[in-house]
Amino acid sequence: MDEKVIAAMARWPGVPAVFGWLSLNERGQWRLHPAGDALADEATADPCARQGTSITSPQILRFMNRNYACDDAGRWYFQNGPQKVYVRLDAAPYVLSTGNPCHGGPSLHTHTGLQVGRVASWWATDTGRLYAQTDLGPGLVAGRDLDAVFDALRSSDGRSLLDILDGLSPEAAPVMLEGPASDACPLHLCSEADIPSRLGFVRFPRAD
Repeated sequence: MDEKVIAAMARWPGVPAVFGWLSLNERGQWRLHPAGDALADEATADPCARQGTSITSPQILRFMNRNYACDDAGRWYFQNGPQKVYVRLDAAPYVLSTGNPCHGGPSLHTHTGLQVGRVASWWATDTGRLYAQTDLGPGLVAGRDLDAVFDALRSSDGRSLLDILDGLSPEAAPVMLEGPASDACPLHLCSEADIPSRLGFVRFPRAD
């Protein structure tokens, strides 16, 4: 976090946090909600308004990426000076993309530009998404990078992830996988709705 931001937090410690103004979509794009309606009911909200407005300024994006964090309740926020701006997560706190090959396979980095050092577990959902519990926090593998990660993940006996998923049930013991940023860690099957509780984050943060 920026030193100036930390100093602002110390100088003005009582600034109320805000909710509903910012979201992070499944592509790792920050979206602004000028009406503060990011947490509006999906069934009744205007789809365009719910999507929000893209933030495109490189300077602002770099500032947001450097000052993105999580509280003790699993709610993620952008620290805008002395004020926390809580983020609606359309998928996960981080969106993961592949980088240059590392140790024979692709490396992973977050939408904020951080390098993933270690993956503790992989989570495949009933919607076809692949999540990872990383040393930085929970992340969704970006759709455009799924093929590369699927190709890199192997069981200890050399089976591909697709072969493993074909015969795996949610009740089965976790299969140990080796791949990007991981030596050997378990693969779990999970419903999409259960991902936040399993990985320990809040998709729709609200005030206490």
